[in-house]
Amino acid sequence: MSLRTILGRYFAAPPDTSELAQSQAHAFTRQVPVMYATVLTNVLILSATHFHVAPPLLTLYLPMMLAATCLARLVMWWSKRDHSFTDTEASSMLRSMVLMATILGFGFSGWAISLYPYGDGFQQAQIAFFIAVTTIGCMFCLIHLRPAAVAAAASIIVPFSIYILLSGNGVLIAMTINLIVVVVALMSILFRYNSNFAELVASRAEMAENQAETQRLSDANHRLANRDDLTDLPNRRSFERQLNAMLAQAHLDGREIAVARLDVDSFKAVNEIFGHANGNRVLAEIGLRILSHCSTATFVARTGGDQFGLIIDGPFSDQQVPRWGEQICAAMRQPFVLPGSNLRASVSMGLAISRDDDTPETLYDRADYASTVAKRGYRGAAVLFDERHADEISKVRSMEHALHTADLDAEIYILFQPQFDIAFNRTTGYEVLARWRSPTLGEVSPGEFIPMAERSGMISKITQTVLKKALAVLDELPAPMRLSVNLSAHDIGSATAIEGIAALVGAAGTPCRIDFEITETSIMRDLQQANAALVSLLALGSRIALDDFGTGHSSLTYIQNLPLDRIKVDRSFVAEVTSNPTSRAIIKTTVDLCRNLGITCVFEGIETEEQLEALLGLGGTVMQGYLFGRPMSKTAMLEHCARERLGANEMPRLNLHATS
Repeated sequence: MSLRTILGRYFAAPPDTSELAQSQAHAFTRQVPVMYATVLTNVLILSATHFHVAPPLLTLYLPMMLAATCLARLVMWWSKRDHSFTDTEASSMLRSMVLMATILGFGFSGWAISLYPYGDGFQQAQIAFFIAVTTIGCMFCLIHLRPAAVAAAASIIVPFSIYILLSGNGVLIAMTINLIVVVVALMSILFRYNSNFAELVASRAEMAENQAETQRLSDANHRLANRDDLTDLPNRRSFERQLNAMLAQAHLDGREIAVARLDVDSFKAVNEIFGHANGNRVLAEIGLRILSHCSTATFVARTGGDQFGLIIDGPFSDQQVPRWGEQICAAMRQPFVLPGSNLRASVSMGLAISRDDDTPETLYDRADYASTVAKRGYRGAAVLFDERHADEISKVRSMEHALHTADLDAEIYILFQPQFDIAFNRTTGYEVLARWRSPTLGEVSPGEFIPMAERSGMISKITQTVLKKALAVLDELPAPMRLSVNLSAHDIGSATAIEGIAALVGAAGTPCRIDFEITETSIMRDLQQANAALVSLLALGSRIALDDFGTGHSSLTYIQNLPLDRIKVDRSFVAEVTSNPTSRAIIKTTVDLCRNLGITCVFEGIETEEQLEALLGLGGTVMQGYLFGRPMSKTAMLEHCARERLGANEMPRLNLHATS
């Protein structure tokens, strides 16, 4: 390693940074006062020892000037010991320190040299000692600022050393050489310490920066975990935590809180029509409108895609809560201004007031149920949970328990409703309808237990139970009579469920006389899976009918891409066929579409001869409804078949007294 490299390592100045400047300034507020106190003491002692041998200028006036300067600097630095410096202040003070160290160094050196001719050898030796301790003291006190330490040492030792070397005094020359060697050694130590100090400051600054970055990331993660980016409201996690805290405090204080759940009505349609970007604008505006109608004691959060949750702190009256909810719902009915258009939307709100035995879950569940009631029957309004709703929940839970514990083979039974083909003037099949007779609840409406079975995942078991019972009836049903069984969305979307259905049909033998009816909503989730499921059923010899056509999200895509044999037009069009020209036009179009595609068109819900005549005039052939028979038991269905064989040439008339 070269001498230049070694010197460069020891004497290279550390990088100048704001962190280093502030650390140096802070260190100086503690060390520089000590330096000035030391120098001041040395000046006074040297002045006193030469007071009687040197002129007053050198022993009184000049030392007083040096002492006053040191004292003033000492007070100035001492006053800043607790001060927080800006980068500019720190840099300015350090520059002034370097300048002052140079000026005072030359001042001390020049004063010492001017005293040298006076006094004896002891007094001359004291001058050399003064120079030595002053130089070393200044170097150590200025150790954190390399330029100042070097300036002080050089301005003191260099002039004095030159003077002594030129004096010819051997003893003092030897002392001076020793002093120079010591100063150089100390300078090496000082430089190394200064570099280490700079590295320590840089490391501390980097550590502080890393800690700040870590804290920033932690804050960002905390925000992501607890805030909703779109609305800048607390998210569901924050809502649940706040609900726990506020309900616990309410229980302790013996007061009430209220919880509200808001659902934007038909928000999916908003996204489909106006686009997701505008949908997001609507959600953000809804958040702002909610906040504008809430006090600071109300906690507002976005708990889901188009759902908001509110926690209202009491006290309040029972009348205040729904009134406040209606105010928010009314605010949402005002138009939402979007780029290029205005949008009208509404929210349905459910509210629940806490009770003494409430948990956060039960309180929120009541608000959730009230919002479901609002969406179902009072869309765009607020509903406060009351005892009537509690009774409904109790009934639903009893029904759920009964359904989960039901012996389906014993409790599920089937009815049959005829499908009459005008072209053949006879019944060609029956739709199989599931019914549930619970030993604890009695007769349960399909409108109640079918949706519940779909929500709970039991619908596939019910489908297979109905299918088994239908397959058992086929042996008694004259050929080529067929039975239609309804499939749910869960059946269509589950490969396992389709395999079970296929196994049951396959085990019944051939030819297959089971048709399957599906709804548009059951195939919306996954058209590819639905197509695969239906193809596997067609392979068994079954036929596929699209039920309730014309409602929900009707699309010709389904007719184009699915292997359909029949389309069943929804009863809502049949009900208006005699009074609504639009319904007649839609029915006529559907009949023509089916004829062109080579599939059968079935009409549901025919109750009057006027409806029948209108449908016949529009080209309809296959009919189903009370006019041709109500849902009937197996025995009544077999009797119906027998009567029809006896009067095969007569078209059935309205039969309101058929066995059910």
